[in-house]
Amino acid sequence: MEASKVYYTNLRCDNGDSRLHKLTRLIKRAGIETIDFKNKFTAIKIHFGEPGNLAFLRPNYAATVVDLVKELGGRPFLTDCNTLYVGGRKHALDHMESAYKNGFMPYATGCHIIIGDGLKGTDETLVPVPGGEYVKEAKVGRALMDADILISLAHFKGHEATGFGGALKNIGMGGGSRAGKMEMHCDGKPQVDQSLCIGCGACIDICAHDAPYITDGLSWIDQDKCVGCGRCIAVCPTDAISNNDSSSNDKLNCKIAEYTHAICHGRPTFHINIVIEVSPNCDCHGENDLAIVPDVGFFASFDPIALDKACADAVNKQPFIPSSALGEREHCHHDHFTDTHPTTSWKVALEHGEKLGLGTMEYELFEVK
Repeated sequence: MEASKVYYTNLRCDNGDSRLHKLTRLIKRAGIETIDFKNKFTAIKIHFGEPGNLAFLRPNYAATVVDLVKELGGRPFLTDCNTLYVGGRKHALDHMESAYKNGFMPYATGCHIIIGDGLKGTDETLVPVPGGEYVKEAKVGRALMDADILISLAHFKGHEATGFGGALKNIGMGGGSRAGKMEMHCDGKPQVDQSLCIGCGACIDICAHDAPYITDGLSWIDQDKCVGCGRCIAVCPTDAISNNDSSSNDKLNCKIAEYTHAICHGRPTFHINIVIEVSPNCDCHGENDLAIVPDVGFFASFDPIALDKACADAVNKQPFIPSSALGEREHCHHDHFTDTHPTTSWKVALEHGEKLGLGTMEYELFEVK
């Protein structure tokens, strides 16, 4: 496959310029104006940020994309689907309230919010996965599939199960309905190393399915109740919880690639990654840890695989921040994301997506001033 074009701009700004102006120039240079937006419903897939997290993308970035889509004649809306786990985004009312509290109000962004899979996360449509090996029909939020055009606007950061979260994670996992998310997560379930457990109960607080419980001062996980979302792994302060299926993260990455392929297939798509505040974990957490590397910049492409690969390469070229979670790890993998979360391999998703025809890991990088 021919190398894809990825466009990049750094964060330096002279007097009279701004990051928002640079973002507009970047996505124009990357070719967004070649899409016919005239009177087309345009889903801008974004993560609104779990309440308490401050690493999510500021609404100003969404407003910049919204303004350009409107200028090109489109009908934009911001969207995300509900979550599996306990928190501020489990159903549409809380999800929209969380989005508004984080600044994503229509008067700030210039468009409305539609929660993709409805009030309770059940408003889904079954979408065939061309060439799918793990999933034949993806369960996707209906509003996301009703849109004529899809734009992914993703915060590029680390992730405890997939290595990093970028365009594929934003679309594939984020676009899945609650049942779709469960399907992607279901291959592996966590277990507790009793020798490391301190019985703090953090796993109980984070679980929406009452799977963890404390007996004799130690945590246990009911495998029948557990859906495998992995939230308990990320919040455990002593790393006592891990997945009992060593291949489950790879399967998750493959399913995310297949969901992304289903959601993008057959309609115009465009992808933007904002590589700033690269936190070690997902924005689904109610907190964000210190960034693992310095801020990098903005990236855009029609190819989500090339885009994610370019962003991963750019992050890996950065020095790690010594006081971050990455700085505390052994640097034996020569990869910032795998060093941060040693049981993950982010390349699996990109390789599987490439095999499906979603895109290519080969890219040419063009800098935009």
